[in-house]
Amino acid sequence: MKTNRIRQNVLPLLAAFIWGTAFVAQSVGADYVEPFTFNAARSAVAFLFLLVLCLILRAVRKGSGAPAAQTASRRELITAGVCCGAALTVASYFQQKGLETTTSGKAGFITALYIVIVPIVGVFLKKKAPRTIWLGVALAVAGLYCLCITEEFRITTGDFYILLCAFCFSGHILIIDHFSQKVDGVEMSCVQFLVAAVLSCIGMLLWESPDWEALWLCIGPILYAGILSSGVAYTLQILAQKDSDPTVVSLLLSLESVFATLSGAIILGDRMSGKEYFGCLLMFAAVILAQLPDKRGEAALR
Repeated sequence: MKTNRIRQNVLPLLAAFIWGTAFVAQSVGADYVEPFTFNAARSAVAFLFLLVLCLILRAVRKGSGAPAAQTASRRELITAGVCCGAALTVASYFQQKGLETTTSGKAGFITALYIVIVPIVGVFLKKKAPRTIWLGVALAVAGLYCLCITEEFRITTGDFYILLCAFCFSGHILIIDHFSQKVDGVEMSCVQFLVAAVLSCIGMLLWESPDWEALWLCIGPILYAGILSSGVAYTLQILAQKDSDPTVVSLLLSLESVFATLSGAIILGDRMSGKEYFGCLLMFAAVILAQLPDKRGEAALR
């Protein structure tokens, strides 16, 4: 039980940290190549990384005589990977497209609206959320607003793309919640990035004009986004959602905005205002609140 609690809390926090710092890499990549091109490259890198990881894990389990990983039919694994990969492809495209014309602050706030969308959709799927979760959602939204919105808010084309991205990421979280009990998390992540790489390549060839020289110039951001943001962080998300409440996991994942702001302050020397520090405080308060037991004495995160 304690091990599960650690997994359900620490893994999404690590994923949020990686995603928060990856906003810099994605913004740099948007200056060089178009969305499908960038996502095709990062997804291919992530697939190769996870393929090697899967082979290593299988060899280790076989050599040590440890129990086999979670078993599932090949059909279930492919179905899970295709569904997750399709949702991830669309979400990543809209996010990368939006970053071309909107600020990273607005992008961080609008993307993290999945913390509101997930529990709302969950209600229609007959998934009950404790009252503490809803209060945590309200605090998190207020915190994200204070943290990210530093200029007059209006819906531009880029903002609209990011809003679509938030809905797609909400679907991605709920799809993972459905399949995480049935298939091995690392293998599912590997398949989803193979699907994402193929679909992004198709989009690149149909609607974009890939510039291989420009692609090489942003190889650093591609490797960071591919190995860490995609290969590692999305796999941590899948592993964290096993036996977890997707609403609470989405709250923890939304801390990517906090980490993005803090990393900018530490690495780039950006200074935060009092409003932004207050936003960080509200975000952490929301996460702590989500861990408190409800009236029945059960922890919100199971």
